[in-house]
Amino acid sequence: MLRIAFAILMQLTLMAGIAAAQDAPDAPAANTVPDRSATGGAQTLEDILARQRGENIDDSFRSDDTGAAALGAGLTEQLGTLGGASDPELWRAIRYNAADLRVSAGGDVATVLVQDGGMRWLTFREGPLRTYGGWLLLGTIAALALFYLLRGRIRIDEPATGRSVTRFQFIERFAHWVLAGSFILLGLTGLASLFGRMVIAPYLGKEINAGLLIWSKWVHNNVSWAFMLALVMVFVMWVAHNIPNRTDLVWIRQMGGIVGKSHPPAKKFNFGQKLIFWSVIVFGASISLSGLSLLFPFEIQLFAKTFGILNDLGLPQLVGYGTLPVELAPQEEMQLAQSWHAILSFVLMAIILAHIYIGSLGMEGAFDAMGSGDVDEAWAHQHHSLWLDEMREKGEVTPDGTSSGGAKGATPAE
Repeated sequence: MLRIAFAILMQLTLMAGIAAAQDAPDAPAANTVPDRSATGGAQTLEDILARQRGENIDDSFRSDDTGAAALGAGLTEQLGTLGGASDPELWRAIRYNAADLRVSAGGDVATVLVQDGGMRWLTFREGPLRTYGGWLLLGTIAALALFYLLRGRIRIDEPATGRSVTRFQFIERFAHWVLAGSFILLGLTGLASLFGRMVIAPYLGKEINAGLLIWSKWVHNNVSWAFMLALVMVFVMWVAHNIPNRTDLVWIRQMGGIVGKSHPPAKKFNFGQKLIFWSVIVFGASISLSGLSLLFPFEIQLFAKTFGILNDLGLPQLVGYGTLPVELAPQEEMQLAQSWHAILSFVLMAIILAHIYIGSLGMEGAFDAMGSGDVDEAWAHQHHSLWLDEMREKGEVTPDGTSSGGAKGATPAE
């Protein structure tokens, strides 16, 4: 999972050069310097065309030529009061965020007068993010539909006993449904923000789209707090039950009984549920952190420090990406945070779609565990036999069919 997250992070740093805005690109082959004598050292038509084609060009002849005080004439000499920078050099310094600017309000953010990372971010958002993210969700839904047609619903092999076992207490179900409900709202409002102009506006009109997006933004910003609170609750309550153990190897070897008819033993959570848990915790925490940086813009700097740590560890160089940029404009931090936020959200939405399928249509009796909190003994024995044995040893499942939080002769799970 961490490898996937790192691979996504590496891809993110390369998306159209957002993070490396204004950084010097790769040097030309054989260290040759293009002939710019005809332009007096300024950029040539070939430079402009290459940049428009998205090619990497050595821009240092512009970014380094921003003037210097030492180059200026003395104050007593002719033109001395002009200092060491000409008008073109001054504008180049502003263009490359190298000018020594003073602002009365806005802090470091206001000192960035020119930056082109926003266009690269917009291109990524309207292109690869929409395309690959949309196809990921549609592909996941199609794969689940195909799996259902081929495998069908996983049924309980033995007849229902009529004796119930309390699978989850109220506080556990409360945290789960707050987390689930908030994530669904966040996902829908996030998708509306990303696809609204393309899907909603052409059919319902720009006014309706604008109204929906204003509402979506308010919901997204406020429901996020419920998501983060529930994420912490779920982690505290279930982390001890989601530590990998030897039993998971049996579950993996038998593919969880999803393929075939076997029913591997499992404790409170099987290996598949542990994968879901850690995906939600790791991706959810990263989504929350990047979301906080967007809720409080320019206050939380995440990527420059992260890139510095990765560079020190040598991880980007190990996989052939070179050194990641560690000097980012405040706007670039926000662009990266939004992109990272959206990418991980798409991945987590695809994972949760599979979780929803298994917990509803895919497995008989699974929904009752988070619905009423009680499951039939036959279901518990088939899917979580080791956990059921533990419950019996604790005396929470008695011969007369009662359990802690359960009722005698409860309705079978289905």
